[in-house]
Amino acid sequence: MSGRLIAIGDIHGCTVALENLLRHVQPDPDDLVVALGDYVDRGPDSRGVIDRLIQLGGQTQLVCLMGNHEEMMLEVVRGEAPHHEWLKHGGIETLDSYGFDGDLNFLPPEHQNFLDNLGDFFETDAFFFTHAAYDAGLPLEQQPVDLLRWHSLMRGVPPQHYSGKTAIVGHTANRDGEVVDLGHLICLDTYAYGGQWLTAMDLNERSFWQANQQGQVRVSQ
Repeated sequence: MSGRLIAIGDIHGCTVALENLLRHVQPDPDDLVVALGDYVDRGPDSRGVIDRLIQLGGQTQLVCLMGNHEEMMLEVVRGEAPHHEWLKHGGIETLDSYGFDGDLNFLPPEHQNFLDNLGDFFETDAFFFTHAAYDAGLPLEQQPVDLLRWHSLMRGVPPQHYSGKTAIVGHTANRDGEVVDLGHLICLDTYAYGGQWLTAMDLNERSFWQANQQGQVRVSQ
């Protein structure tokens, strides 16, 4: 791969932070960008985030994973689950961003296509990516979906995966806004929706950019 390998943490409807972040990262066609999931809910503009990611897919090599919040939303939209849990965890903000009028067919076709094509994991020679966590002893294609999307690192950090690759995850928000780098695992959920930072990391360089909803940007030294 000739370009950079960049991972982006949980966005949660924070379009302003995402735009500021991408303005500084400036992904180009040679870069590979992996978004770790949780594009929707809690923040003010889930629709705008998905619009921007679709646009980004035309500018760089983009891989988008499914987070637990996309799972919750899709289960409601498909009539597979009641709406109560989703609404308690940020679904109201997502519906507002789409101008919800009571019709569950509120997703534009291009957004539905985007969501239908989200992956559960991704891997390169040195790294693998999931939204939340993993079983260290199982191949990625055998991982339980609930573990990939729902496990909080607060309930236990998995050891290094048997492959020896470094895990890149989100989901467990660090409310201090700092990247959690444990060597064998890096967590990039830096609490963007809660007033902290949205993070993108150049994994080969171990450098990162962060942006917030107030328009501020900071870059690792």
